[in-house]
Amino acid sequence: MLTLFASPKAFRGHVALIQRNAIRSWTHLDVASEILLFGNETGTAEVAAELGVRHVPELTCSPSGAPMLDGLFTQAERLAANPILCYVNADIILMGDFTRAVRRVSQLKGRFLLVGRRWDLDVLEELAFNDRWENRLLEQVASGGRRQIRDAIDYFVFSRGLWGDMPPFALGRGAWDDWLAYRARARRAMVIDATPSVKAVHQNHDYSHLPGNADEAFRGAETRRNLELAGGPDHLFSLDDATHILDSGRLHRALGRAHLRRRCEAASILYPAFGPIGRALLRLADSSYHLRRRLGLALNPGRRRDA
Repeated sequence: MLTLFASPKAFRGHVALIQRNAIRSWTHLDVASEILLFGNETGTAEVAAELGVRHVPELTCSPSGAPMLDGLFTQAERLAANPILCYVNADIILMGDFTRAVRRVSQLKGRFLLVGRRWDLDVLEELAFNDRWENRLLEQVASGGRRQIRDAIDYFVFSRGLWGDMPPFALGRGAWDDWLAYRARARRAMVIDATPSVKAVHQNHDYSHLPGNADEAFRGAETRRNLELAGGPDHLFSLDDATHILDSGRLHRALGRAHLRRRCEAASILYPAFGPIGRALLRLADSSYHLRRRLGLALNPGRRRDA
């Protein structure tokens, strides 16, 4: 049903530990019938052999060594034996709730992209994958985890053929992930926010693998180039741009205020001819919201509080 693929960093120190945790978690998913590890970073071939997953050494990289997203996704689609694929960052632990979400979207007809927010957690030891490993990890997330912002997306489950031509983004830098959400919307796909259903665990790490540490990842030259290739900030979408939400196995339209506001804002980007209509709807929605708020406060003075 699912081909899961990633491009790990070199297996050294703490990064080696968290990447082994992540990949081992994927091997426990009964929905992932194929796992592809791309690249020739130190330890990748050995870990792939140890865990019984496929190693694909060929990978186009930028001069800095960053994998190129277009080549990675093109190879994955060419090699994949399944109609549904998932790119996931190699530090993300996936569990049974992810399996259930994939099974649910596998019933859909047409193009889709399933994404969700991650939970950040400090993980300093190798996980023991026995019968209770998920329960123990969820307890740690409940006590010490932190849910990330709505444009921090680390897994992308998609139907084969969704993307078309991709710009040559540098992976591991900024902008490319939010562009994928834009691209799916631009190609009229369902974009499904699985955050209520999937607890994807990101194992915290530093950025010592980059010359400028986190600054290089998020504000360096390759991130600026990624932003240029994306077409600028307007083409960076977040989970507020989802068309649907997956919650407790049920798929429903995203109709919250934040989603509807973004729908109006994004109209001029996705459908330029309807831009003026989108802006008019946005003004109308804002006016309606403020009017209802004022009426509510007038009728219920006890609810008044600072904005």
